Amino acid sequence: MSAAGTKTFAAVDLGASSGRVMTGRVGPDTLRLTETHRFPNRPVHLPEGLRWDILGLYGGVLDGLRAAGPVDSLGIDSWAVDYGLLAADGSLLGNPVHYRDRRTEGVAEQVWATVPPDDLYRATGIQYAPFNTLYQLVAAQGTPQLAAARHLLLIPDLIAYWLTGEQGTELTNASTTQLIDAHTGDWNRPLADRLGIDLALFAPLRRPGDPAGTLLPAVQERAGLPGPVPVTAVGSHDTASAVAAVPAGRGERFAYLCTGTWSLAGLELDAPVTTGASRAANFTNELGIDGTVRFLRNIMGLWLLQECMRTWELTDVTPLLADAARMPALRYVVDAAAPEFLAPGDMPGRIAAACRATGGPVPRTPGEITRCVLDSLALAHRRAIREAQHLADREVDVVHLVGGGARNALLCQLTADACGVPVLAGPAEAAALGNVLVQARAHGLPGDLASTRELIARTQPLTRYEPSGDPTAWEAAARRTEDARPLPA
Repeated sequence: MSAAGTKTFAAVDLGASSGRVMTGRVGPDTLRLTETHRFPNRPVHLPEGLRWDILGLYGGVLDGLRAAGPVDSLGIDSWAVDYGLLAADGSLLGNPVHYRDRRTEGVAEQVWATVPPDDLYRATGIQYAPFNTLYQLVAAQGTPQLAAARHLLLIPDLIAYWLTGEQGTELTNASTTQLIDAHTGDWNRPLADRLGIDLALFAPLRRPGDPAGTLLPAVQERAGLPGPVPVTAVGSHDTASAVAAVPAGRGERFAYLCTGTWSLAGLELDAPVTTGASRAANFTNELGIDGTVRFLRNIMGLWLLQECMRTWELTDVTPLLADAARMPALRYVVDAAAPEFLAPGDMPGRIAAACRATGGPVPRTPGEITRCVLDSLALAHRRAIREAQHLADREVDVVHLVGGGARNALLCQLTADACGVPVLAGPAEAAALGNVLVQARAHGLPGDLASTRELIARTQPLTRYEPSGDPTAWEAAARRTEDARPLPA
């Protein structure tokens, strides 16, 4: 399948706006990633709510595997929290609900009446987000679909099941459900029992690197692959795979930013931080590769710009970025983590309204709004990284910015300026690289996490951005966007 000393792996990487199948050729000094197929991920508005087109995504996966050709293994990662319900015979009970669907409105208060927020955070270490799987399952209680369900599979595990016929629940993604104990890495059964959530719906836990089955003969035939083809569990939450691909040196004091539809900003730790101050700052403790903890905050990310472009009916971001670069810095800023930006629809109008509410100037042109989004994201990155350092009592010397935002030079430079430390941007396809490298380790290519990161640093293009500009301007802008919550004492 591959040249001597190298192996080839397929990474199925499903994002909130598109999916792709990448092939990675990996050897002791080789790491080459090739995109074999990219396909859109278009949620569907149905009368009952917002749903994922999971069948379209699965078809895209099969097309991508057909284009990939012979591989030594494949792995699957995707966004977190969402799931499919299966009947006793394994058939899917409807399209999975989208995390931006409104069904969880008001559910958190219902949960907190049974399990107070402090208790919930100490038990799971997971931030409050209205779309966490726990809230989705409470919202689904009493529905015919949940009553008929006998199995529940998170999105990457559902795709793996259709490919192999075997069910499992990969741990890094399971940790985002808010049903895993942050300290033991196992299901928190007392919590689930208090909320009436049946953990028997979930398949047994898998860890990154575990075998996840072999392609079914019919799937193998449709994909045109010689077999057998093993499927390997990876960090199936795409952020877990992306953080595994951060090209940090051994002993380097770093923060990371995984940028795309969301921005995930934080630190890699050995143990969770479940203090009251951490809960108040809404930091989450998700499980990562090799027993690590991803201590981070979710920020709306480039979703803000993606939704603006949808409203403007534009597909090419390049002219917008050029126009934004000519705009005055920090004239228009909003809190990019504000919940009013979560739902789809008229994002330019909501951004203008947020600026108006602060009493500041209001952006009106696409260039002004784009600059507002990028300045505001840089400020949100700054706040999250500074608070993470404070809460975890750890300083950083560099920010590694990975994911699609690494291609956005203006965002990278603004983040360096806002944070006051260098930003090392790249790789852009971090989730796929992390996916591939976990497979490589599981299939005989030696190396610990630090070694795989060194391989990425040697083989992938990276760009360094040094901080510039006036730090006091960023401090003043930060005061305009920060909410009433102070830094933890």
